[in-house]
Amino acid sequence: MSAQRDTVDEMLAQWRRERPDLESSGMAVVLRILKLSSALSDRLKATLAPAGLAPFEYDVLSALRRSGSAGELTPTELCEAAQLTSGAMTHRIDRLEERGLVRRRSGASDRRSITVVLTPRGRTLVDGIVGARMADASQSLGELTKKDRRELARLLRIVNQNLEGAAQD
Repeated sequence: MSAQRDTVDEMLAQWRRERPDLESSGMAVVLRILKLSSALSDRLKATLAPAGLAPFEYDVLSALRRSGSAGELTPTELCEAAQLTSGAMTHRIDRLEERGLVRRRSGASDRRSITVVLTPRGRTLVDGIVGARMADASQSLGELTKKDRRELARLLRIVNQNLEGAAQD
């Protein structure tokens, strides 16, 4: 399939006309990633809406579900998995606990230590959504072959690692 011109092509053509001294190949990629991010975010919200979940709630539930059969993590581990501050994570856990999707469990040896546990209701909810998420991800990539998808994932991983390295500097 041959890709047709898009709005990014039009914007960059205008910039080349107005500022031919600037190299725009990086912007051609970044603008498309930004557009994709917005579109994929909208699709995620639509997938989660029937379950009444916000993306940030799904992130926590999903991290717990991926953690193994027990479906439990400490708040610190959840913060690392979701790249959040402890204050933001506390708020998210509170909301999910109110809905009966997670519960806090005090440590047996140290009552100050807490583990967040996915409830059976939370597990059922996540398991019902993850298939739809995976299918939507595949559908979002349209006509890309598996080989194309692997190559795109490889290239995006490199960009991601570059940005993560720059943030740590």
